[in-house]
Amino acid sequence: MNQLDQLKQFTVVVADTGDFATLKQYAPRDATTNPSLILKAAQMPEYQAVVEKAIADAKQTGASGKKLLAEVMDCLLIAFGVEILKIVPGRVSTETDANMSFDTEALVAKGRRFIELYQRNGIGRERILIKIACSWEGIRASEVLQREGINCNMTLLFSLAQAVACAEAKAKLISPFVGRILDWFKKSAGKDFAPAEDPGVLSVKEIYAYYKKFGHATEVMGASFRNKGEIVELAGCDLLTISPQLLGELKANSTPIERKLSPAIAKESKIEKLALDEKKFRWLINDNAMATEKTAEGIRLFNADAQKLAQFIAGRLS
Repeated sequence: MNQLDQLKQFTVVVADTGDFATLKQYAPRDATTNPSLILKAAQMPEYQAVVEKAIADAKQTGASGKKLLAEVMDCLLIAFGVEILKIVPGRVSTETDANMSFDTEALVAKGRRFIELYQRNGIGRERILIKIACSWEGIRASEVLQREGINCNMTLLFSLAQAVACAEAKAKLISPFVGRILDWFKKSAGKDFAPAEDPGVLSVKEIYAYYKKFGHATEVMGASFRNKGEIVELAGCDLLTISPQLLGELKANSTPIERKLSPAIAKESKIEKLALDEKKFRWLINDNAMATEKTAEGIRLFNADAQKLAQFIAGRLS
């Protein structure tokens, strides 16, 4: 049995891509998207019909100018999500605008809007995860949406403080960014780390242990992997979202994988409960240089790719 099939025995495998061919090849349960992945897919010749459908759907609203561009952007995210859900049996994650990351009301409105657009396409909310960055305001937005039965995937997560705040807001799922944590520590320490000592891997293990020990229902989905070793070290995590390249490496290797994370092991951990309010949250993030820098950088990068996507769409509209 190859490593991908072995991993699927312990962990829900999610594909981190907007490419339909990849989804068919690796048969994940769920899929995740973000502005970077949608930009890449929208520029591929085989997906021009999806782009054209989004433009046509948006034009039906009667909007013009910047409002039409914004409508096309939303319709494009949903169009890709709808096509992905024809392939995967589970859920798709659709990302909110990065420039709304510090605006709770705007994020709530965007989450409701995405669900409305999916429902128009015959997709129930149980198959959608609204992706929101792990700012304090984003976490508060998830709290509102979750009360309305709209499930959230809290992304750009780099610390236990963010994870605990998300769990207390009853977010459906979190996406700790393993590889980006490793990137920061490699640059800071000037050295590489073996998978078992990888700071990103250790962060996810800590979060997973905390959730299972204290009975939080929020799902943990490791994300943003830099190498196959990180994935193997997190076998047993609730979910792992994996790039096409690393899915291929797992499928091509038959070395045995052992389960590294389990609720039983986690409940025996010595981790202590963290008391959080807004002031404590902001202090803990500020006191964690890596979490501060990588959250801010991630929001900027997703916004930059969203702007590139908007330019691409504007070119098509003109």
